[in-house]
Amino acid sequence: MYKIVKKEILNSSVKLMKIEAPYIAKKAEPGQFIILRVDENGERIPLTVADYDREEGTITIIFQEVGKTTKQIGELEEGQKFLDFVGPLGLASHFENIKKAAVIGGGLGTAIAYPQAKKLHSMGVQVHTITGFRSKDLIILEDQMSKVSDKLFITTDDGSNGKKGFVTDELKKLIESGNSYDIVIAIGPLIMMKVVSNLTKQYGIKTVVSMNPVMVDGTGMCGGCRVTVGGKTKFACVDGPDFDGHEVDFDEAMRRQLMYKKNEKKSYDNHICKIGGDSNG
Repeated sequence: MYKIVKKEILNSSVKLMKIEAPYIAKKAEPGQFIILRVDENGERIPLTVADYDREEGTITIIFQEVGKTTKQIGELEEGQKFLDFVGPLGLASHFENIKKAAVIGGGLGTAIAYPQAKKLHSMGVQVHTITGFRSKDLIILEDQMSKVSDKLFITTDDGSNGKKGFVTDELKKLIESGNSYDIVIAIGPLIMMKVVSNLTKQYGIKTVVSMNPVMVDGTGMCGGCRVTVGGKTKFACVDGPDFDGHEVDFDEAMRRQLMYKKNEKKSYDNHICKIGGDSNG
């Protein structure tokens, strides 16, 4: 059993939890993920390792309540435990010969981009971080990102934080103003990663994206997390989740992502009805 030692509400739908998992914390690296299960009747879901503390023996996860299971997780409190918490899974991010990097996080993807920026910063790399959100109220990890970035740019779609625009707008400005990046790391919605990759391809800048398709077992056996990269089938759970953004077939990934939307909504709505006392739910 894996105890929740800290719970924090980051915005209206996003929560942070620190979990007691010393063996995972000992091995975890940026880019990797865990698969958890709330109880014996729960589904297995993957969540990226947002941070880790080897001395404390803890793993930090950040999640958005968008479905039945994430809603259940959000209802847990400090002191309660997960039945299963398995990891670290996936290939760790590898950074070599990098002097200057742009790290981009879109929405909840900021939680995944944070450990990447933190690792690069600890290596002495100059880090420019760009995060994008729909509005000011949804901004997360501003203080944490600021500490691991040489420069931090936060944009909002509606301009409610005083900086209206998209992450790609900011990235293009930085590139055209003379910033020479050895790598761009983009993590967030598929459409955002696609647009960033299309932009960086024009400038010949190496770009890494993090793919998070549906996963079941986390070992490559089920095939649910398959993505097409460079014309070949890859499995995000064992070949990734990091991939060359210029090689990913984002259109295919977006089509597959939409396949489960109706079932996810039905499961979520049924869960809400049950906790609300609706006998018909």
